[in-house]
Amino acid sequence: MILHGTTIIAVKKDKKIAIGGDGQVTLGDIVFKSNSQKIRTLYNGEILAGFAGATADAFTLFERFETKLKEYKGNLKKAAVELAKDWRSDKFLRRLEAMIIAADVNNIYIISGTGDVIEPDDNIAVIGSGGSYALSAARALLKFSNLTAHQIVEESLIIAADLCIYTNHKRTILEK
Repeated sequence: MILHGTTIIAVKKDKKIAIGGDGQVTLGDIVFKSNSQKIRTLYNGEILAGFAGATADAFTLFERFETKLKEYKGNLKKAAVELAKDWRSDKFLRRLEAMIIAADVNNIYIISGTGDVIEPDDNIAVIGSGGSYALSAARALLKFSNLTAHQIVEESLIIAADLCIYTNHKRTILEK
């Protein structure tokens, strides 16, 4: 599923996690908003998360995810799996069009409405239409530079914004 209108990337390096996203929201082929906040903290600041897709749907999913995190006392993996199960089986949630990256200092997961909870092999997770550009940049920077996780996220978002028409240069980056 390709969701237009954003690039979200998370990178884990040297016991740090950084997650970032651009600020562009598109409605069809029109830039509707340029400074949206698609990155936030959950569960008392312990979890970093970002979304791609329909904003209202993402907010609904964040609320559900926060509930799961509380229910499972901050266990990111368990909360992610349970959200994905609900998302896939619930008639209301099944219609939601969004994806989430959720991370803490130990784990990164991509959570989708098809029931997927994907843990990347290379400590980099991306979603959104500019994700492949950001992923390529992050892999090269992780392998061939001494940049921090935050710096890799930032540079990857810059490259994605230069290439993806659905991604802009207004960035939000959080680090833990």
